[in-house]
Amino acid sequence: MAYLALRLLGPGLGLSLGRACAHLKRPPGRLAPSLSSSSSPMEPRVAFSPAGRSLFDQPLGVSVEVLRPEQEVTLRARLQDEAGEVFESRALFRADGEGRVDASRSEALVGGSYSGLEPLGLLWALKPQRGPRRLVKRQVESPFLLEVAVLEGHGGGGGKLLAKGSHERAFLGPGLARSPVREGPLRATLFLPPGDGPFPGIIDIYGTGGGLPEYRACLLANYGFVVLALAYYGYEDLPKQMKEFHLEYFEEAVNYMLKHPKVKGPGIGLLGHSKGGDLCISMASFLKGITATVTVNGSIANVGATLHYKDITIPPLGFNPKRAKMDKNGLVDIIDVLDNPLEGQGRQSLIPLEKAEGHFMFIVGKDDHNWKSEFFANEASKILQAHGKEKPEIICYPGAGHYIEPPYTPMCPASMHLLVGRPAIWGGEPRAHAAAQVDAWKQIQVFFHKHLSNEQDERQSKL
Repeated sequence: MAYLALRLLGPGLGLSLGRACAHLKRPPGRLAPSLSSSSSPMEPRVAFSPAGRSLFDQPLGVSVEVLRPEQEVTLRARLQDEAGEVFESRALFRADGEGRVDASRSEALVGGSYSGLEPLGLLWALKPQRGPRRLVKRQVESPFLLEVAVLEGHGGGGGKLLAKGSHERAFLGPGLARSPVREGPLRATLFLPPGDGPFPGIIDIYGTGGGLPEYRACLLANYGFVVLALAYYGYEDLPKQMKEFHLEYFEEAVNYMLKHPKVKGPGIGLLGHSKGGDLCISMASFLKGITATVTVNGSIANVGATLHYKDITIPPLGFNPKRAKMDKNGLVDIIDVLDNPLEGQGRQSLIPLEKAEGHFMFIVGKDDHNWKSEFFANEASKILQAHGKEKPEIICYPGAGHYIEPPYTPMCPASMHLLVGRPAIWGGEPRAHAAAQVDAWKQIQVFFHKHLSNEQDERQSKL
Protein backbone atom coordinates (compact mmCIF):
# COMPACT_ATOMS: atom_id res chain seq x y z
CA MET A 1 0.00 0.00 0.00
CA ALA A 2 1.50 3.31 -1.02
CA TYR A 3 1.89 5.96 1.61
CA LEU A 4 2.31 9.67 2.20
CA ALA A 5 5.71 10.28 3.75
CA LEU A 6 6.74 13.64 5.17
CA ARG A 7 10.41 13.57 6.01
CA LEU A 8 11.27 16.30 8.48
CA LEU A 9 14.97 16.77 7.97
CA GLY A 10 15.94 19.17 10.72
CA PRO A 11 19.15 20.83 11.96
CA GLY A 12 21.05 17.56 12.43
CA LEU A 13 21.31 16.96 8.73
CA GLY A 14 25.05 16.51 8.91
CA LEU A 15 24.43 13.29 10.80
CA SER A 16 22.12 11.95 8.08
CA LEU A 17 24.76 12.68 5.45
CA GLY A 18 27.37 11.25 7.76
CA ARG A 19 25.65 7.90 7.75
CA ALA A 20 26.21 7.79 4.01
CA CYS A 21 29.91 7.40 4.80
CA ALA A 22 29.37 4.38 7.03
CA HIS A 23 30.34 1.95 4.28
CA LEU A 24 33.83 3.45 3.93
CA LYS A 25 35.86 0.68 5.51
CA ARG A 26 38.99 1.96 7.18
CA PRO A 27 40.61 2.08 10.61
CA PRO A 28 39.46 5.10 12.63
CA GLY A 29 40.97 8.29 11.29
CA ARG A 30 42.79 6.57 8.44
CA LEU A 31 42.01 7.04 4.76
CA ALA A 32 43.61 5.38 1.78
CA PRO A 33 46.26 7.68 0.29
CA SER A 34 45.57 9.50 -2.94
CA LEU A 35 47.34 12.02 -5.15
CA SER A 36 49.15 14.66 -3.09
CA SER A 37 51.76 17.31 -3.67
CA SER A 38 53.67 16.01 -0.66
CA SER A 39 56.36 13.41 -1.36
CA SER A 40 57.94 13.20 2.08
CA PRO A 41 56.13 11.13 4.75
CA MET A 42 56.88 13.99 7.19
CA GLU A 43 54.96 16.56 5.15
CA PRO A 44 51.20 17.08 5.25
CA ARG A 45 49.26 14.98 2.75
CA VAL A 46 45.68 14.72 1.50
CA ALA A 47 44.00 11.32 1.41
CA PHE A 48 40.71 10.17 -0.11
CA SER A 49 38.53 7.15 0.55
CA PRO A 50 37.98 5.47 -1.80
CA ALA A 51 41.33 6.44 -3.28
CA GLY A 52 41.72 7.83 -6.78
CA ARG A 53 38.24 7.46 -8.24
CA SER A 54 34.60 7.10 -7.17
CA LEU A 55 31.16 7.51 -8.68
CA PHE A 56 29.77 11.03 -8.39
CA ASP A 57 26.80 9.92 -6.28
CA GLN A 58 28.92 7.95 -3.81
CA PRO A 59 30.23 9.29 -0.47
CA LEU A 60 33.83 10.44 -0.42
CA GLY A 61 36.06 10.57 2.62
CA VAL A 62 38.65 13.38 2.82
CA SER A 63 41.41 13.64 5.41
CA VAL A 64 44.71 15.42 6.00
CA GLU A 65 47.57 13.82 7.90
CA VAL A 66 50.97 14.85 9.26
CA LEU A 67 49.87 18.29 10.46
CA ARG A 68 51.03 19.79 13.72
CA PRO A 69 48.81 18.98 16.71
CA GLU A 70 45.98 21.55 16.92
CA GLN A 71 47.20 23.26 13.74
CA GLU A 72 44.62 25.54 12.08
CA VAL A 73 44.11 24.84 8.38
CA THR A 74 41.67 25.62 5.58
CA LEU A 75 40.54 22.88 3.21
CA ARG A 76 39.65 24.28 -0.21
CA ALA A 77 37.81 22.08 -2.72
CA ARG A 78 37.62 23.03 -6.38
CA LEU A 79 35.92 21.49 -9.41
CA GLN A 80 35.84 22.83 -12.96
CA ASP A 81 33.02 22.01 -15.37
CA GLU A 82 33.39 21.52 -19.12
CA ALA A 83 32.59 25.18 -19.76
CA GLY A 84 35.54 26.22 -17.61
CA GLU A 85 33.43 27.45 -14.70
CA VAL A 86 35.04 26.88 -11.31
CA PHE A 87 33.04 25.73 -8.28
CA GLU A 88 34.69 26.13 -4.89
CA SER A 89 34.08 25.44 -1.20
CA ARG A 90 36.17 26.13 1.90
CA ALA A 91 36.09 24.62 5.37
CA LEU A 92 38.06 25.71 8.44
CA PHE A 93 39.49 23.01 10.70
CA ARG A 94 41.74 22.57 13.70
CA ALA A 95 43.82 19.39 13.64
CA ASP A 96 43.46 16.90 16.51
CA GLY A 97 46.19 16.05 18.99
CA GLU A 98 47.79 13.69 16.46
CA GLY A 99 47.92 16.30 13.71
CA ARG A 100 45.05 14.91 11.70
CA VAL A 101 41.87 16.33 10.12
CA ASP A 102 39.20 13.86 9.07
CA ALA A 103 36.11 15.45 7.49
CA SER A 104 33.98 12.51 8.61
CA ARG A 105 34.88 13.10 12.30
CA SER A 106 36.20 16.67 12.54
CA GLU A 107 33.80 19.58 12.93
CA ALA A 108 34.29 22.48 10.54
CA LEU A 109 34.63 25.81 12.35
CA VAL A 110 32.46 28.84 11.67
CA GLY A 111 33.71 31.04 8.84
CA GLY A 112 33.89 28.70 5.86
CA SER A 113 31.31 27.48 3.34
CA TYR A 114 29.72 25.41 6.10
CA SER A 115 30.29 24.56 9.75
CA GLY A 116 29.75 21.60 12.05
CA LEU A 117 30.11 17.88 11.39
CA GLU A 118 29.38 17.56 7.68
CA PRO A 119 31.40 14.66 6.19
CA LEU A 120 30.37 15.58 2.64
CA GLY A 121 30.27 19.33 3.15
CA LEU A 122 33.18 20.03 0.83
CA LEU A 123 31.10 18.51 -1.98
CA TRP A 124 27.60 19.84 -1.41
CA ALA A 125 28.82 23.31 -0.41
CA LEU A 126 30.59 23.93 -3.74
CA LYS A 127 29.52 27.26 -5.24
CA PRO A 128 30.27 28.85 -8.61
CA GLN A 129 32.89 31.57 -8.50
CA ARG A 130 30.81 33.42 -11.07
CA GLY A 131 27.14 32.95 -10.34
CA PRO A 132 24.40 32.17 -10.60
CA ARG A 133 24.82 28.89 -12.49
CA ARG A 134 24.30 25.14 -12.11
CA LEU A 135 26.91 22.43 -12.07
CA VAL A 136 25.97 20.16 -15.00
CA LYS A 137 27.96 17.22 -16.38
CA ARG A 138 27.74 17.28 -20.15
CA GLN A 139 30.14 14.46 -21.11
CA VAL A 140 29.57 11.45 -18.87
CA GLU A 141 32.44 9.50 -20.43
CA SER A 142 34.95 11.66 -18.56
CA PRO A 143 34.95 12.29 -14.79
CA PHE A 144 34.98 15.56 -12.91
CA LEU A 145 38.33 16.21 -11.25
CA LEU A 146 37.94 17.30 -7.64
CA GLU A 147 40.99 19.12 -6.24
CA VAL A 148 41.48 19.59 -2.51
CA ALA A 149 44.14 21.97 -1.22
CA VAL A 150 45.28 22.39 2.38
CA LEU A 151 46.08 25.99 3.25
CA GLU A 152 47.78 27.18 6.42
CA GLY A 153 45.59 29.14 8.85
CA HIS A 154 42.09 30.53 8.52
CA GLY A 155 42.81 33.65 6.48
CA GLY A 156 40.16 34.66 4.00
CA GLY A 157 42.63 35.01 1.12
CA GLY A 158 44.22 31.63 1.76
CA GLY A 159 47.51 30.97 3.45
CA LYS A 160 50.56 28.96 2.46
CA LEU A 161 49.82 25.80 0.46
CA LEU A 162 50.68 22.82 2.66
CA ALA A 163 49.38 19.98 0.50
CA LYS A 164 47.00 19.17 -2.30
CA GLY A 165 45.35 16.11 -3.79
CA SER A 166 42.94 15.25 -6.58
CA HIS A 167 40.20 12.69 -7.03
CA GLU A 168 38.09 11.64 -10.03
CA ARG A 169 34.32 11.75 -9.63
CA ALA A 170 33.00 9.48 -12.38
CA PHE A 171 29.60 8.75 -13.90
CA LEU A 172 30.20 5.61 -15.95
CA GLY A 173 30.68 2.72 -13.52
CA PRO A 174 32.63 -0.45 -14.33
CA GLY A 175 31.04 -2.37 -17.18
CA LEU A 176 28.32 0.21 -17.86
CA ALA A 177 27.72 0.64 -21.59
CA ARG A 178 26.67 3.91 -23.23
CA SER A 179 24.99 3.77 -26.66
CA PRO A 180 23.57 6.69 -28.69
CA VAL A 181 20.07 5.92 -30.01
CA ARG A 182 19.09 7.25 -33.44
CA GLU A 183 16.18 5.05 -34.46
CA GLY A 184 13.53 6.79 -36.52
CA PRO A 185 12.73 10.08 -34.79
CA LEU A 186 14.32 9.09 -31.46
CA ARG A 187 17.24 11.12 -30.17
CA ALA A 188 18.45 9.53 -26.97
CA THR A 189 21.24 7.71 -25.15
CA LEU A 190 20.86 4.22 -23.71
CA PHE A 191 22.78 3.03 -20.65
CA LEU A 192 23.09 -0.73 -20.11
CA PRO A 193 24.40 -2.23 -16.86
CA PRO A 194 26.84 -5.15 -17.07
CA GLY A 195 25.41 -8.65 -17.13
CA ASP A 196 22.95 -10.66 -19.17
CA GLY A 197 19.79 -9.14 -17.72
CA PRO A 198 17.02 -8.54 -18.35
CA PHE A 199 16.89 -5.41 -16.20
CA PRO A 200 14.13 -2.97 -15.19
CA GLY A 201 13.79 -0.25 -17.84
CA ILE A 202 13.40 3.49 -17.20
CA ILE A 203 13.03 6.56 -19.44
CA ASP A 204 14.66 9.67 -17.95
CA ILE A 205 13.35 13.10 -19.00
CA TYR A 206 14.64 16.50 -17.89
CA GLY A 207 13.09 19.95 -17.89
CA THR A 208 13.12 23.13 -19.93
CA GLY A 209 16.88 23.23 -20.50
CA GLY A 210 16.58 21.15 -23.66
CA GLY A 211 19.43 19.13 -25.12
CA LEU A 212 20.24 15.62 -23.98
CA PRO A 213 21.29 15.54 -20.31
CA GLU A 214 22.75 12.09 -19.56
CA TYR A 215 24.28 12.33 -16.10
CA ARG A 216 21.28 11.23 -14.02
CA ALA A 217 20.40 8.37 -16.38
CA CYS A 218 24.04 7.25 -16.39
CA LEU A 219 24.34 7.23 -12.61
CA LEU A 220 21.00 5.45 -12.18
CA ALA A 221 22.01 2.70 -14.61
CA ASN A 222 24.88 1.78 -12.29
CA TYR A 223 22.25 0.30 -9.94
CA GLY A 224 20.89 -2.35 -12.25
CA PHE A 225 18.56 -0.41 -14.55
CA VAL A 226 18.47 0.01 -18.33
CA VAL A 227 17.98 3.77 -18.60
CA LEU A 228 17.14 5.80 -21.71
CA ALA A 229 18.05 9.49 -21.45
CA LEU A 230 15.55 11.08 -23.84
CA ALA A 231 15.93 14.41 -25.63
CA TYR A 232 12.75 16.13 -26.80
CA TYR A 233 13.79 19.58 -27.98
CA GLY A 234 16.86 21.74 -28.52
CA TYR A 235 18.92 18.81 -29.78
CA GLU A 236 20.04 17.87 -33.30
CA ASP A 237 16.98 17.85 -35.59
CA LEU A 238 14.40 18.01 -32.80
CA PRO A 239 12.31 21.20 -32.35
CA LYS A 240 14.50 24.16 -31.50
CA GLN A 241 12.08 25.74 -29.05
CA MET A 242 9.34 24.76 -26.61
CA LYS A 243 6.23 25.51 -28.67
CA GLU A 244 4.44 22.22 -29.20
CA PHE A 245 5.17 18.56 -28.56
CA HIS A 246 3.61 15.38 -29.92
CA LEU A 247 3.19 12.53 -27.49
CA GLU A 248 3.71 10.09 -30.36
CA TYR A 249 7.42 10.88 -30.14
CA PHE A 250 7.47 9.81 -26.51
CA GLU A 251 5.43 6.74 -27.44
CA GLU A 252 8.26 5.77 -29.79
CA ALA A 253 10.61 5.83 -26.81
CA VAL A 254 8.29 3.65 -24.73
CA ASN A 255 7.96 1.09 -27.53
CA TYR A 256 11.73 1.09 -28.05
CA MET A 257 12.26 0.19 -24.41
CA LEU A 258 9.49 -2.42 -24.30
CA LYS A 259 11.01 -4.21 -27.31
CA HIS A 260 14.61 -4.07 -26.09
CA PRO A 261 15.92 -7.56 -25.26
CA LYS A 262 17.71 -6.33 -22.12
CA VAL A 263 14.58 -4.66 -20.67
CA LYS A 264 12.51 -6.68 -18.25
CA GLY A 265 8.79 -6.30 -18.91
CA PRO A 266 5.93 -6.20 -18.90
CA GLY A 267 6.17 -2.44 -18.28
CA ILE A 268 8.76 0.29 -17.81
CA GLY A 269 9.34 3.23 -15.48
CA LEU A 270 9.42 6.98 -16.08
CA LEU A 271 11.55 9.53 -14.22
CA GLY A 272 10.95 13.22 -14.87
CA HIS A 273 12.06 16.48 -13.31
CA SER A 274 10.20 19.80 -13.65
CA LYS A 275 8.77 19.99 -17.21
CA GLY A 276 9.92 16.40 -17.60
CA GLY A 277 7.58 15.57 -14.72
CA ASP A 278 4.40 16.69 -16.47
CA LEU A 279 5.56 14.97 -19.66
CA CYS A 280 5.92 11.74 -17.68
CA ILE A 281 2.43 12.18 -16.22
CA SER A 282 1.07 12.74 -19.75
CA MET A 283 2.81 9.58 -20.93
CA ALA A 284 1.43 7.56 -18.01
CA SER A 285 -2.05 8.95 -18.68
CA PHE A 286 -2.21 8.23 -22.42
CA LEU A 287 0.32 5.51 -23.25
CA LYS A 288 0.40 1.78 -22.57
CA GLY A 289 3.26 -0.07 -20.92
CA ILE A 290 3.97 2.36 -18.06
CA THR A 291 4.23 0.57 -14.71
CA ALA A 292 5.90 3.11 -12.41
CA THR A 293 6.30 6.89 -12.62
CA VAL A 294 8.44 9.19 -10.48
CA THR A 295 8.25 12.96 -10.79
CA VAL A 296 10.67 15.31 -9.06
CA ASN A 297 9.08 18.70 -8.48
CA GLY A 298 6.75 18.19 -11.41
CA SER A 299 3.36 19.58 -12.41
CA ILE A 300 -0.03 17.90 -13.00
CA ALA A 301 -0.84 20.45 -15.71
CA ASN A 302 0.73 20.76 -19.13
CA VAL A 303 3.19 23.65 -18.94
CA GLY A 304 5.17 25.70 -21.43
CA ALA A 305 4.09 24.18 -24.75
CA THR A 306 1.01 22.75 -26.44
CA LEU A 307 0.78 18.95 -26.21
CA HIS A 308 -0.79 16.85 -28.97
CA TYR A 309 -1.74 13.19 -29.01
CA LYS A 310 -3.80 11.83 -31.89
CA ASP A 311 -6.96 14.01 -31.91
CA ILE A 312 -6.32 15.41 -28.41
CA THR A 313 -4.75 18.82 -27.75
CA ILE A 314 -3.82 20.09 -24.28
CA PRO A 315 -2.91 23.80 -24.16
CA PRO A 316 -0.18 25.07 -21.86
CA LEU A 317 -1.24 26.40 -18.48
CA GLY A 318 -1.71 30.15 -18.48
CA PHE A 319 0.45 32.53 -16.48
CA ASN A 320 0.63 36.13 -15.40
CA PRO A 321 4.15 37.63 -15.43
CA LYS A 322 2.92 40.48 -13.22
CA ARG A 323 2.82 37.99 -10.34
CA ALA A 324 6.61 37.58 -10.52
CA LYS A 325 8.65 39.19 -7.75
CA MET A 326 12.16 40.58 -7.95
CA ASP A 327 14.63 40.34 -5.08
CA LYS A 328 17.38 42.82 -4.18
CA ASN A 329 19.91 40.92 -6.32
CA GLY A 330 17.83 41.14 -9.46
CA LEU A 331 16.70 37.51 -9.32
CA VAL A 332 13.10 36.76 -10.22
CA ASP A 333 10.80 34.62 -8.06
CA ILE A 334 8.14 33.01 -10.27
CA ILE A 335 6.41 30.72 -7.76
CA ASP A 336 3.08 32.58 -8.13
CA VAL A 337 3.21 33.16 -11.89
CA LEU A 338 1.29 30.10 -13.12
CA ASP A 339 -2.51 29.98 -13.10
CA ASN A 340 -4.33 27.45 -10.95
CA PRO A 341 -5.05 24.36 -13.10
CA LEU A 342 -8.14 23.61 -11.00
CA GLU A 343 -9.85 26.91 -11.82
CA GLY A 344 -11.32 28.51 -14.93
CA GLN A 345 -9.44 28.05 -18.19
CA GLY A 346 -6.61 26.42 -16.27
CA ARG A 347 -8.64 23.20 -16.19
CA GLN A 348 -8.07 22.80 -19.94
CA SER A 349 -4.37 22.25 -19.19
CA LEU A 350 -4.94 19.66 -16.49
CA ILE A 351 -3.51 16.29 -17.54
CA PRO A 352 -6.14 13.48 -17.27
CA LEU A 353 -4.21 11.62 -14.60
CA GLU A 354 -7.28 9.55 -13.79
CA LYS A 355 -6.62 7.59 -17.02
CA ALA A 356 -3.21 6.45 -15.80
CA GLU A 357 -2.38 2.95 -14.67
CA GLY A 358 0.53 1.90 -12.52
CA HIS A 359 2.28 3.29 -9.47
CA PHE A 360 3.31 6.88 -8.73
CA MET A 361 5.87 8.60 -6.54
CA PHE A 362 6.09 12.36 -6.15
CA ILE A 363 9.36 13.84 -4.84
CA VAL A 364 8.69 17.35 -3.49
CA GLY A 365 11.02 20.12 -2.37
CA LYS A 366 8.97 22.18 0.05
CA ASP A 367 11.06 25.27 -0.77
CA ASP A 368 10.63 24.89 -4.55
CA HIS A 369 10.29 28.39 -6.00
CA ASN A 370 9.73 27.34 -9.61
CA TRP A 371 6.13 26.38 -8.93
CA LYS A 372 3.95 24.83 -6.21
CA SER A 373 5.17 21.25 -6.38
CA GLU A 374 3.61 20.18 -3.09
CA PHE A 375 0.20 21.45 -4.21
CA PHE A 376 0.52 19.54 -7.49
CA ALA A 377 1.49 16.32 -5.70
CA ASN A 378 -1.37 16.54 -3.22
CA GLU A 379 -3.90 17.25 -5.96
CA ALA A 380 -2.57 14.30 -7.98
CA SER A 381 -3.16 12.07 -4.98
CA LYS A 382 -6.75 13.32 -4.66
CA ILE A 383 -7.44 12.74 -8.36
CA LEU A 384 -6.04 9.21 -8.35
CA GLN A 385 -7.88 8.15 -5.23
CA ALA A 386 -11.15 9.76 -6.36
CA HIS A 387 -11.04 7.46 -9.39
CA GLY A 388 -10.26 4.33 -7.43
CA LYS A 389 -6.55 4.31 -8.21
CA GLU A 390 -3.74 3.44 -5.84
CA LYS A 391 -2.68 6.18 -3.45
CA PRO A 392 0.69 7.53 -4.61
CA GLU A 393 3.79 7.90 -2.51
CA ILE A 394 4.55 11.54 -1.75
CA ILE A 395 7.87 12.37 -0.12
CA CYS A 396 8.25 15.99 0.99
CA TYR A 397 11.61 17.50 1.93
CA PRO A 398 11.60 20.70 4.01
CA GLY A 399 14.39 23.04 2.93
CA ALA A 400 14.83 21.42 -0.48
CA GLY A 401 14.54 23.56 -3.60
CA HIS A 402 13.58 22.83 -7.21
CA TYR A 403 16.68 21.04 -8.51
CA ILE A 404 16.74 17.84 -6.48
CA GLU A 405 19.61 16.08 -8.25
CA PRO A 406 21.73 12.97 -7.58
CA PRO A 407 23.62 13.05 -4.25
CA TYR A 408 26.42 15.54 -3.66
CA THR A 409 25.41 17.76 -6.56
CA PRO A 410 25.84 21.31 -5.22
CA MET A 411 22.51 23.03 -4.66
CA CYS A 412 21.61 25.56 -7.32
CA PRO A 413 19.74 28.41 -5.56
CA ALA A 414 19.34 30.42 -8.79
CA SER A 415 20.31 30.26 -12.46
CA MET A 416 19.11 31.25 -15.92
CA HIS A 417 15.51 30.17 -16.62
CA LEU A 418 15.11 29.71 -20.37
CA LEU A 419 11.38 30.36 -20.36
CA VAL A 420 11.73 33.46 -18.19
CA GLY A 421 14.79 34.80 -19.99
CA ARG A 422 16.65 35.83 -16.84
CA PRO A 423 18.08 34.24 -13.67
CA ALA A 424 15.32 32.78 -11.49
CA ILE A 425 15.24 31.64 -7.88
CA TRP A 426 14.98 27.86 -7.45
CA GLY A 427 14.90 27.82 -3.65
CA GLY A 428 16.51 25.56 -1.09
CA GLU A 429 18.74 25.67 1.98
CA PRO A 430 22.09 24.00 1.20
CA ARG A 431 22.36 21.62 4.17
CA ALA A 432 18.73 20.45 4.02
CA HIS A 433 18.81 20.24 0.24
CA ALA A 434 21.93 18.07 0.34
CA ALA A 435 20.32 15.62 2.76
CA ALA A 436 17.17 15.51 0.62
CA GLN A 437 19.18 14.55 -2.45
CA VAL A 438 20.79 11.61 -0.65
CA ASP A 439 17.47 10.29 0.60
CA ALA A 440 15.49 10.91 -2.59
CA TRP A 441 18.07 9.02 -4.66
CA LYS A 442 17.63 5.97 -2.45
CA GLN A 443 13.84 6.25 -2.49
CA ILE A 444 13.74 6.42 -6.29
CA GLN A 445 15.84 3.28 -6.65
CA VAL A 446 13.79 1.33 -4.12
CA PHE A 447 10.54 2.41 -5.79
CA PHE A 448 11.64 1.32 -9.25
CA HIS A 449 13.12 -1.98 -8.09
CA LYS A 450 9.93 -2.73 -6.16
CA HIS A 451 7.54 -2.09 -9.03
CA LEU A 452 9.66 -3.03 -12.06
CA SER A 453 11.62 -6.04 -10.81
CA ASN A 454 8.53 -7.90 -9.60
CA GLU A 455 10.56 -9.05 -6.65
CA GLN A 456 12.13 -7.71 -3.47
CA ASP A 457 15.55 -7.24 -4.96
CA GLU A 458 18.50 -7.79 -2.66
CA ARG A 459 19.79 -4.36 -3.71
CA GLN A 460 16.93 -2.69 -1.85
CA SER A 461 18.17 -3.88 1.53
CA LYS A 462 21.59 -2.45 0.81
CA LEU A 463 20.41 1.09 0.03
